[in-house]
Formats: sequence, structure tokens, C-alpha cells
Amino acid sequence: MLFRSAKPDHAATELLRSLGLRKGDVSAAGLRALRQLSAERDALEQRLIEARALADRDALAPVLNRRAFLRELHRTMSEVERYKTPAAVLYIDLDGFKALNDGYGHAAGDAVLAHVGRLLLDSVRESDVVGRLGGDEFGVILNRAGAEEARAKAASLNEKINASPILHAGVIHRARASFGVHTIAVSEDPETAIARADEAMYAEKYARRSQAAQFSGF
Repeated sequence: MLFRSAKPDHAATELLRSLGLRKGDVSAAGLRALRQLSAERDALEQRLIEARALADRDALAPVLNRRAFLRELHRTMSEVERYKTPAAVLYIDLDGFKALNDGYGHAAGDAVLAHVGRLLLDSVRESDVVGRLGGDEFGVILNRAGAEEARAKAASLNEKINASPILHAGVIHRARASFGVHTIAVSEDPETAIARADEAMYAEKYARRSQAAQFSGF
């Protein structure tokens, strides 16, 4: 018995059309089987999307891992080169993180990493990207942001980190961070961009320590 329907079935029509078939080509049983296969395919595609998202996520913080961050940085660089739009990458290093781990244990360190990751993610635009580059180091891709805007954003994020303590196991911890800002150049590769942002971060950290030493009389 061939499939016939008194009422229009738009979902069935679209399914058959995607297979190059017409309603009269498929029996009712065949159409039910096709619908089931289509539903299973959609469910599998959804699981694949979820699996990719999990593979991209950092193990501790709710941000991208380094591999996924580099992929997004490469994509941003392609847009910079193609459309000549500005973009910048921030390199963030948490100050005194080793002492925190040594003094309070890795669970406290993990809690601080997760806290900083959430804070960064909540403080940037949807078009921006946040990732953990390893250890206590994070990266932020600021799309369509020039040097001045990137420096202002780095200062704002630094203030938020400094002003946002975290309570873990009855102890209040305050994260401190150093930021490096690098404006992405045309034809630059992701690793080079991250390295230059890292260099800028260490230069900022060194300048701050030198200034503190001068004020303390050393």
C-alpha cells in the first residue's frame, strides 16, 4: 500500500524531498522507517556536537582548552587578514599561584582557576573567546578591538579579578593577575601572537615589580 495522506504533512514532504522522492514513491511503513532514521540521525548529530564541545572545554575552568583556543585564534587571524579588521589577544598570568597551591593545596588552586575562568567569560562579549593556555595562564581573543580598546579591556578585567575574592574551604583567596596585550598583525601565526602577548605580560610584570622595589627602598 502506497503512502497517502488526507492532510498535508510538511515534515514528511521535506524528508522525502531531501531524498529525491515523492509521497507516492514510499509506503506508509517505509515513511515511518525513514522518519525513525531521520530522528536517529538528528540525535547522533546532536551527540557529536556535544562531544566536540566537551573536547574543546578545559578540564578545570569553563573555558576553551589551548587546542580549541588556538583554532579560534587562527580563525580570527584569517578574518584580520581577509577583512582588515582589528583584533587583539590578551595573555593573563595569575601572580603567586604556585604559593597558593603549595600553601592550600591543589583543590584551592583548581577553585581559583575555575573562578577566574568564569569571571573572564562573564566579562567579555559573545564574539570574544576565552581559553586556558595551561597552568595558571589564560588567553582572551578580542575580536574587532584595536590596541587602545584592548588595553582598556585588560585594565578592566584586571580590576575585576583583583576585586573578586573566592571563598574555598573556609578561606578567602584573592587572585592577582598580570596582563599582556598584543594587537594581531596580518600574516601572523597563532603561536607567534601568543608568544608576543606573553612577552608583553612579562614586561608588565617586571615593570610592576621594579616599581614596587623602588618604592620599598631597594
